[in-house]
Amino acid sequence: MAADEAEPSYIDYEAFLDPSFSPVAFANTLVTATNNASDTPLDLSTPLSRVLFDVQEIDTHIHTLATKAALPLLAYTKTRSEASQRIVRDAEARVAALTEGYRRLEEEVIQRHAVAEEVHMAAARLWQTVKVGRAVGRCLLLGRQLEAQMADFKTAATAGRKEDHGAMVRAASTLTTLRQLFAASGPGEEGEHLHRVHVLTTLESELLAPTEHKLRAKAQQTIREFSMSSIVVPTSASASASASAPAPPPAPATYAQTEDTKARTTSACLALYLLSPAPAPLQSAAAAAAAEYQPTLLLAAQQAYLQTALTSSLASVARALGTLPTLSRTLLEVSARCQNIVALEALLESIKPPSLRPPHPGTFSSSPPSPTATTTTTTTNLPPSVSTPPPNLLQPLLAALDTASLPSFFWRSLASGLSGRVQDIMARGGVSARTLKSQKERVRESIRECVVRGCQGAKGGPGGWEREVGVMVGSVVGGLGR
Repeated sequence: MAADEAEPSYIDYEAFLDPSFSPVAFANTLVTATNNASDTPLDLSTPLSRVLFDVQEIDTHIHTLATKAALPLLAYTKTRSEASQRIVRDAEARVAALTEGYRRLEEEVIQRHAVAEEVHMAAARLWQTVKVGRAVGRCLLLGRQLEAQMADFKTAATAGRKEDHGAMVRAASTLTTLRQLFAASGPGEEGEHLHRVHVLTTLESELLAPTEHKLRAKAQQTIREFSMSSIVVPTSASASASASAPAPPPAPATYAQTEDTKARTTSACLALYLLSPAPAPLQSAAAAAAAEYQPTLLLAAQQAYLQTALTSSLASVARALGTLPTLSRTLLEVSARCQNIVALEALLESIKPPSLRPPHPGTFSSSPPSPTATTTTTTTNLPPSVSTPPPNLLQPLLAALDTASLPSFFWRSLASGLSGRVQDIMARGGVSARTLKSQKERVRESIRECVVRGCQGAKGGPGGWEREVGVMVGSVVGGLGR
């Protein structure tokens, strides 16, 4: 067969197999080879016959080669077919094994994973239920504890026994803990779904809010009624203080009464400190560290006490300056009020702030929150306030009043109001103005004694209040002229 393949052929196979072969160029070559370029009609039958003859020759050659190599081609085809069948059978076996492995994997892993996913979801929901249940149980337990604390406080007051002032602080601490639970409503926190529990919204509106209001009112009343002055003011019908002013005691208080007043006022201050809402969380820890916690409820009650003492003292002194016979008793009352302020300052300085403070702003509302409302605490993710508490309860008050001591604030504020009243008396003229001007030295000495007597026991010693004496004397005597 190799000899046959080597037989010469007039067909140029290399030209046909050349990659640069062009049919157009080959046809043009045939036409120009069989025709004269000057002939107008071209004879295409000759080149066409040449092409057909070449095709027939190639077909005959292919048929001859196929006839001679039929058996080897069939054997080769059979071999390839058998090999392909073996490959297909082996691939089918492997595909079947893979299918079986996937089916077994689906039974042992995928189906079990689906079941495990359902179990996991059920366990997560059960855990969430248990978590909410524990939080609800803790809230209800704290609510019952709060009821017991308030019942003990009320029972002692109605039964005539000595009041348990510590119950007020304990109740305030319990309220603070409940406030923390309700405020911790972020994802994953203890009170995440508490506002959706109806019994807790009822607890918040019917127990916590009224109890907080009662505690605040009782603590504020205790601070308003604070009195520890040792000055005895004689009873007189000719002059009386304002009804809203804290009345001085008719006789010096005993040691037991003084200690009871201190304990009652201390409990009231601590309760208001705990019930005071904290400011909103600050943007950075550095700003939070620089900020100071302000117990707004406690400061408001203390400032109201000072303002009441100032208002009543200003009114009574201005009235007494118009009727000098009542001046001595009025100045005794003012000294008594100043001694109460001195005692309050010493008491506040001795009270350390509690370690438990509300970390979230707000108080309990008597109306339940909307179910669609979102809490800002859960979305802001801001750091809580990390400011350190003050060393005692006096420092926030002094900072709010911008003063160094409460007696100094009292006398300077009283003096700033008295100057205008004295000018009004002198402008009206009459017997009151003439008497006040003629008794100027007596008024000067009385006011000096009033300031010194009111500042007894305060820091600074007997001679440490000369500035306040000068301010008070100047506010009254300075307006009298010569």
